[in-house]
Amino acid sequence: MEYQFRPLGKTCAGSGKPLAPGELCTSVVVDRNGELIRLDYSNDGWTGPPEGMIGLWTCQVPPAAVIHASKVDPEILLRFFEQLLETSNPAHARMLYVVALYLLQRRRLRLDGTKIEEGVQYLHLIGSRGEGPYDVRDQQLPEEEVKALQAELNQQLSENWAASQAAA
Repeated sequence: MEYQFRPLGKTCAGSGKPLAPGELCTSVVVDRNGELIRLDYSNDGWTGPPEGMIGLWTCQVPPAAVIHASKVDPEILLRFFEQLLETSNPAHARMLYVVALYLLQRRRLRLDGTKIEEGVQYLHLIGSRGEGPYDVRDQQLPEEEVKALQAELNQQLSENWAASQAAA
């Protein structure tokens, strides 16, 4: 006979507090009116085996999900790209360039050429559905800096995703 249980919960069944990533917790299966239910407890919330317990094990709460820009819906990434363009904040120029690279990889933007203005090279980009044109300064960043900016973008997307999940 095969049993199906829900995955690790987000809150402690004893205290109601969130289970922290990396924390060890105790999971149990209890029989409640003929139904098998999984309960997860933090170390602080564990007061001993609950009534009707059938099984017990210890596990570690996995790290919070990290959302990578390469996995995000290209439409959401394009809106973020357009927001960065509208602010025209020089502090965002490097991030704008990295988002443009993601959108080029995802084929949501296409390179329609380059242009040079006052000695500065720009990528001339067109949306795959006719959006634009967009001119993004070619930052000519070293690979290490692109990776650091990608990590920063992924962190921002993860935080925004987590906030939207909490609000839901």
